[in-house]
Amino acid sequence: MSTPSLTARRRRFALVPTMALLFGAVYCLLPVAWVLVASTKSGSELFSTFTFLPGSGFAGNVSDLSDYRDGVYWRWMANSAFYAGAGALLSTAVSALSGYALAVYRFRGRETVFNILLAGVLMPPVILAVPQYLLLAKADLTDSYLSVLLPAVLSPYGVYLARIYATAAVPADVIEAGRTDGGGEWRIFRAIALPMMLPGLVTVFLFQFVAVWNNFLLPYIMLGDDEKFPVTLGLYTLLQQGSNTPALYTLVITGALLAIIPLIALFLVIQRFWSLDLLSGAVKS
Repeated sequence: MSTPSLTARRRRFALVPTMALLFGAVYCLLPVAWVLVASTKSGSELFSTFTFLPGSGFAGNVSDLSDYRDGVYWRWMANSAFYAGAGALLSTAVSALSGYALAVYRFRGRETVFNILLAGVLMPPVILAVPQYLLLAKADLTDSYLSVLLPAVLSPYGVYLARIYATAAVPADVIEAGRTDGGGEWRIFRAIALPMMLPGLVTVFLFQFVAVWNNFLLPYIMLGDDEKFPVTLGLYTLLQQGSNTPALYTLVITGALLAIIPLIALFLVIQRFWSLDLLSGAVKS
């Protein structure tokens, strides 16, 4: 008699994490759903219709957004693609080299360096923004593309992930075998360790791309020329102007929706890469 009761209690208990996950999903996706619906409304429909009732002005909103200041929005999108793409690639390269070195080589002060990196992971970006501005101002690099790109190159979290993944994925025996066969350190890293680390580096690239794409504070401090703005800062300026020109609100909402699409596309592409890598690894083993 006690077994069915125990099973029922276990099922009820299992519903708790499921409901918590569902609540979290709704909490995260509700703003996205609102942006998706609101972007379909014209300026007159935005404040006069039910919140989640689709409108008929999406095509007009996209056209108005493209025509605004001769298409400056697409310049902002291109800037974001450059900052995020180049920054994530460079950061992944630096993380791969640094993480591999910290995982494979034994040298004095290695753990100290790693602990400093961990401290960098815990450091809020807002604390680093002003020192970074002062350093780049000394080098006369503020209000330039490099002022946003250079701080993104070093990611303490990326180095941390690369070291953890290199420790787990690159066996010491394989490194020693490469050295025995006469391979140099750079060749061993490039030909042996890098392919083994690739799935982890893809994760580093994704995290850094999303972080740079969504970055607002650093461009806000560094840049003064709106032609160099990323899409986050550009939409913020539109939002500020919307307090005096309500018609710009529809442009901001439509621009926010379009700015999500590259992130979704990137995640889908990388998710496919993860699946292929797992399958190929299973075949090789």
